[in-house]
Amino acid sequence: MATIGGPRISSADFSRLSHRDITLSSGKQLKRNLIIKRKAISTEHTTPTTASFKRVVEKKSRAEEAERVEVEESVSEECEGNEKNLKDYFDETRDMIRSDGGPPRWFSPLESRSHTPDSPLLVYLPGIDGVGLGLIRQHQRLGRIFNVWCLHIPVKDRTSFTGLVTLIETTVRTENKHSPNRPIYIVGESLGACLALAVAARNPDIDLVLILANPATSFSKSLLQTTIPLLELMPGEITLSLSSMLSLMTGDPLKMVVHNVIKGLSRQPTLEKISKDIPAMSSHISVLADILPKETLLWKLELIKSAAAYANARLQAVEAPTLILCSGKDQFLPSQEEGQRLRRTLPKCQTRRFNDNGHFFFLEDGVDLVTIIKGASFYRRGKSLDYVSDFMPPTTIEFNKLYEGSRWLSVVTSPVMLTTLEDGKIVRGLSGIPSEGPVLFVGYHMLLGLDVIPMIPHFLIERNILLRGIAHPMLFYKSREGKLPDLDQYDTVRLMGAVPVSAINFFKLMSSKSHVLLYPGGMREAVHRKGEEYKLFWPEESEFVRMAARFGAKIIPFGTIGEDDLAQVVFDYNDLMKIPYYKSQIKELTDEAVKARTHAKGEVANQPVHVPICLPKVPGRFYYYFGKPIETQGRKQELKDRKKAHELYIEVKSEVEKCLAYLKEKRVNDPYRSIVPRLIYQATHGFTSEVPTFEL
Repeated sequence: MATIGGPRISSADFSRLSHRDITLSSGKQLKRNLIIKRKAISTEHTTPTTASFKRVVEKKSRAEEAERVEVEESVSEECEGNEKNLKDYFDETRDMIRSDGGPPRWFSPLESRSHTPDSPLLVYLPGIDGVGLGLIRQHQRLGRIFNVWCLHIPVKDRTSFTGLVTLIETTVRTENKHSPNRPIYIVGESLGACLALAVAARNPDIDLVLILANPATSFSKSLLQTTIPLLELMPGEITLSLSSMLSLMTGDPLKMVVHNVIKGLSRQPTLEKISKDIPAMSSHISVLADILPKETLLWKLELIKSAAAYANARLQAVEAPTLILCSGKDQFLPSQEEGQRLRRTLPKCQTRRFNDNGHFFFLEDGVDLVTIIKGASFYRRGKSLDYVSDFMPPTTIEFNKLYEGSRWLSVVTSPVMLTTLEDGKIVRGLSGIPSEGPVLFVGYHMLLGLDVIPMIPHFLIERNILLRGIAHPMLFYKSREGKLPDLDQYDTVRLMGAVPVSAINFFKLMSSKSHVLLYPGGMREAVHRKGEEYKLFWPEESEFVRMAARFGAKIIPFGTIGEDDLAQVVFDYNDLMKIPYYKSQIKELTDEAVKARTHAKGEVANQPVHVPICLPKVPGRFYYYFGKPIETQGRKQELKDRKKAHELYIEVKSEVEKCLAYLKEKRVNDPYRSIVPRLIYQATHGFTSEVPTFEL
């Protein structure tokens, strides 16, 4: 691990020392990271407030045998087989606490060294263990987008809570002065969350972003508080059994052992893995005892007690945007209850619930902090979030997890996707879609927006094209607490690149040559009423034409049908408004929702927020038809004229209607429109085979 010590080294300086950029002949950027040798750095001991380091922590890895390693960005975004686990945590902890003296200090993990010069600083504040390795399973991925610093509190250190706050505050202020236009992220768990809240309360003028896992602000409600007098009476050291230790470290007893068996620490038979893995975990109990001997444990519990009181007294002063991660099986603290309390108290707070996880959240299998941050739209490099320049496309692993969750709709509806080639020929598949942007897809929005669920994955799988949807702002932020769904329900939408509807976001997407997905009918089409299937509800103004022409974008009109083969609207808006209960609920939801079209009039003006009551049908099939691209290149001046722009707008709308009419006519001749013949076909030809459709 690299340390930050001696004379003060800023995050930018440390980046320059850690690696240098090289450019290949292909133009691809690589990071060449110099390995820091295993030797101590001789420095003078200083007070905790200097945030300095005294030595380089030894690290046992193959990388030490090489003079340097090359890490190629965007070629292999994740190395799942190289991720660290709980065993690595104990191994590296043993190294860190060996001959461990001096005051609290910062270190930067070697695995986090691949960040870019514009990466914001992320400081990690540990929980009760104090080691600073709580993010060990996250270091590699975090290091791609952050400059990661971790706080290490030595076992025998007795720095007070206010002393720790001063240390962190000094570091934060120094780094903010060095990079005033860049946010500073503070990730804190348990005790570290209280430290983060205290620093944020004392520094409202600094651009901080807080990510807090199982905050210890609920310590007064914890059983831990009642153990303090009992621990004081217990003689000698405290010994933990294997089962109790694993129960504390994970959400479920033996969860980590089972995970290691399944994922494979080796390729030996399962019984042999179990027989070796359990004793290996048992051997680390002594490390836990070294981290938290009786005197240190008592000190930490008293520290948490004072930290919780300090932070709770200053919550009203916290203005930083905050993301709270709450575990459902936290044996130490009532974390989910506390998350809800903090969300109601803090002005810019969101929560994410993880029902199957325990107190040491970041050490558990399946937890990916980068994905959580991306899904919550919490990652930014500047003073404000830029949904285009700050966006990071989903990695292969992220996409696969998301796709598995929604794949059922593709299986049930067997989507048929048709495109139009340049010569006007209609073909099955997406070969008619231009590879280079900007491209603007303009179409009809199916009932409840179901059309996008199979559509976006198909584009990514077949053509490696990510459609950036322009969506309703209520999927991104809430004006106040109420009956609208929590924002975590839309994390997938944001992770896949959707942006809130606005002229500036549309402009940025076009200027970045993206493939943009636009539904002019918006919510009015998505929650249409009975008998309005496949009817367009577009605004009168040609709101997208001139923007597309400004960047020479290709406009692709398209239609999607099949909602009437999947569900039947039983109670629509008109019906619900006749029922007092639903009428009151619709009014509350509408008043609570962020307005999307403040200047629009007529049918597409800000729509009442409601969900029609539908009756499912025996599943039919989804059909998509993408018409021939309409060129706007070279028509920028022509389409500045409102009349000409409106003519093109009407042409696009007419093409969408033609696409819908074509699909409605052709699907009648599809022998596999119903799910039964599709299942029979797949049973005889293989369930991964493409089901035929009507003749083109």
